[in-house]
Amino acid sequence: MAGLNEMEAEQDKSVFGQIAEYNHEKLVFCHDQDTGLKAIIAIHNTVLGPAIGGARMWSYASEAEALEDVLRLSRGMTYKAAISGLNLGGGKAVIIGDAQKDKNEALLRKFGRFVKNLNGAYITAEDVGMTTKDMEYIRMETEHVVGLPEAMGGGGDPSPVAAYGTYMGMKAAAKKAYGSDSLQGKKVAVQGVGQAGGFLVELLAKENAQVYVTDIYEDRLREVASKYKAKVVGMEEVYDLDVNIYAPCGLGGTINDHTVGRLKCDIVAGSANNQLRNDHEHGAALAERNILYAPDFLINAGGLINVYSELIGYNRERAYAQTEKIYSYTLDIFDLAEQESINTQAAATRMAEKRIQSISKVRSTY
Repeated sequence: MAGLNEMEAEQDKSVFGQIAEYNHEKLVFCHDQDTGLKAIIAIHNTVLGPAIGGARMWSYASEAEALEDVLRLSRGMTYKAAISGLNLGGGKAVIIGDAQKDKNEALLRKFGRFVKNLNGAYITAEDVGMTTKDMEYIRMETEHVVGLPEAMGGGGDPSPVAAYGTYMGMKAAAKKAYGSDSLQGKKVAVQGVGQAGGFLVELLAKENAQVYVTDIYEDRLREVASKYKAKVVGMEEVYDLDVNIYAPCGLGGTINDHTVGRLKCDIVAGSANNQLRNDHEHGAALAERNILYAPDFLINAGGLINVYSELIGYNRERAYAQTEKIYSYTLDIFDLAEQESINTQAAATRMAEKRIQSISKVRSTY
């Protein structure tokens, strides 16, 4: 019995240790036997407003992996909202399962009940493995959901706006690195051509960039490559390409100990969340290799800006106009990094935390 208690204590230490590491306010484990729902909702920080962040459905290798993902993603949402000037906190949800096999109306509506029980402290939306149709099901159980179809007064799929913000950040990085923000003729490797990645490829193709694409889903990969005349490369090959820009647009953590030394690019700028496996170590590693990093939570904020617009009365033109400001925000971060002699990830984090600390003098948590 003593051994069992020690094991349980170690598990508790692990979970609470991670919460303490990322400084979260609340973590909710959601389980329902009847629908098969297994989900985790993480609320990181609500000083600026209610926590907002999409629900991601993914077949995680373990529950520990799902926990780490939701903790890192929700922290990223806090920084994303803060640096974009939005009155929102950071949260995220992960639903453990195969979106193509396990997702159904009952499971989604049950998840909606768990969101409802948080009484507005967390607002959900779509993320990897989720669609606007799924948000309709969740909306049947709670009003605390955005990313709804336009027919319901929502902004529809936020991916095009997320891609546009990433594109703006990428152009700002090109301006810093090359003196011109033109991407014509530039070689860009896009890793992950799902929703946001696919729309980014479209924008790059329109500017006559040379685009290389890779993805775990062969059908989607071939479709995007054919439509925009992009060259298909392997999932591992993408790290070794001699390109101007590497654009991670799939899952996070692709810049890690295994890959960072292999990159042959001048710029990293993509729409994926948590691109750096370790913010401090890999942000510094990119800087040491003279690779200009456009911080992900800054340049992929277009999707958040779009769904935030739903909360104040959706207007697509306004959402795009605010997203376009990512260009100047990115240049500001590059300047701050230079002035403070720090890497760009550290500069963006510092700017986001400065706003949160400032507003914490006015109000407490949501």
